[in-house]
Amino acid sequence: MSTRQRLVVVGNGMAGIRTLEELLGLAPDLYDITVFGAEPHPNYNRILLSPVLAGQQAFQDIVLNDLDWYRRHGIDLRLDCKAVRIDRARRMVHGADGSQAPYDRLLLATGSRPYMLPVPGRDLQGVIGFRDAADVGRMIAAAERGGEAVVIGGGLLGLEAASGLAARGMRVSVVHLGQALLDRQLDVHAAQLLQHSLQARGLRFLMGRQTQALLDDGNGHVRGVRLADGEEISADLVVMAVGIRPDTGLAEQCGLRVDRGVVVSDTLQTYDPRIYAVGECASHRGACYGLVAPLFEQARVAANHLALHGIGRYPGSVTSTRLKVTGVELYSAGDFAGGDGAEFIVLSDARAGIYKKLVVKDDRLVGACLYGDTDNSAWYFRLIREGQPIGALRDALMLGEDAAGCEPAQPEGAGPSGALASFKEGAATGRRAIP
Repeated sequence: MSTRQRLVVVGNGMAGIRTLEELLGLAPDLYDITVFGAEPHPNYNRILLSPVLAGQQAFQDIVLNDLDWYRRHGIDLRLDCKAVRIDRARRMVHGADGSQAPYDRLLLATGSRPYMLPVPGRDLQGVIGFRDAADVGRMIAAAERGGEAVVIGGGLLGLEAASGLAARGMRVSVVHLGQALLDRQLDVHAAQLLQHSLQARGLRFLMGRQTQALLDDGNGHVRGVRLADGEEISADLVVMAVGIRPDTGLAEQCGLRVDRGVVVSDTLQTYDPRIYAVGECASHRGACYGLVAPLFEQARVAANHLALHGIGRYPGSVTSTRLKVTGVELYSAGDFAGGDGAEFIVLSDARAGIYKKLVVKDDRLVGACLYGDTDNSAWYFRLIREGQPIGALRDALMLGEDAAGCEPAQPEGAGPSGALASFKEGAATGRRAIP
């Protein structure tokens, strides 16, 4: 009989398996490990589903841990088996297939669910979200039949879905409630450049429009979208990309504290110290993260504690965004909006299709918004994350890391088609950004 402790992981995605990778590096013989995975696939890179949709990669190319990896590490992998109940008193996880798995430690990595607008017709065939490999398979099948697609939502996932469907030959319209694309990641100027670029690729945008209903073709399949102003758009496929919600059903069922996500401490433990939560399902200091960098940072800390080292702490994450659409260079990090006392350093070169905005506050770089040239994004992100005073570096920020130790020079392209500007919010110019 094994003397190892028992670790059960609910969720076979990037958060849960990255935690296991870290744990196996620290304490490979500490646990007998069981993993519940609701999908029929081993762990894959969900970030790269967009290139799979666009036909640039095959699904097998994005698998991170093949079945042999689980076997080599003695992991009991239960694919296509959703965990449906946690019995905290007996320390037991129940699977949808009737199986059970006892635990000494439990890791929740249940991820998130796509938010589906509560409008008539949301349950029609041909109406899907965009979260997993099955959704991509349905979109590819629809594209093979051809026709028209409507993507509801002009955020990251919506634009990646729209671009992928267009690359496969569908006529695509994007319905967005806001007046600017990626309004949580970009300022208005960068959003306008992005929209013009995507329109040139054949995408149609309906901005500031609200979805009222999805229309039935009489056979239970979607045929179109009706907007609040009465306009109807034909659709053979509707993709809802209007946000995600942490998947907290199991945590709620077993009585863990949930506040948007599963509430965790700086050690990624829930209010039950035997149970940890990482990734999109977790709520840390009131924040839920849907990007990969925070997920990996959480995984390192959770693994440290599961390995009984007990020294790691997760303080929260600075996040960055990069759009995965071929030919579009776009990056955003930190607080690009600024606020009182913020200084904006802006380079705008319309002819070259380049726009950069750096946000400085209290002698620290706090945000960056880059379009058309993202070569220095990693350097900017490091400066934002470290939060150190930039001092004399400030005058060379826009020129990039290589030039940071040199005297600042006039950037190429400055003049009629390009402008380098720096100003404080509320200054006499009355501007916050170059319009």
